[in-house]
Amino acid sequence: MKQSDNPNGCIFLTNSEAAEFLRLSPRTLEKQRVVGGGPPFRKFGRRVLYAQADLQKWAEDRRFDNTSQF
Repeated sequence: MKQSDNPNGCIFLTNSEAAEFLRLSPRTLEKQRVVGGGPPFRKFGRRVLYAQADLQKWAEDRRFDNTSQF
């Protein structure tokens, strides 16, 4: 979806697209939706979509300078 197609400028990605964006497997995102700890997602009927801005923020929140920060 192009940003111009969406009036509020939010870009939504499918599970596969979100996994590619984060360089994770689609199955990892599926598991995280069940057990928690993954990025925020939205449900539109049976369809699961991720806002690209949410994925970026989720990834930024997991930035560490060294392993003692875990």
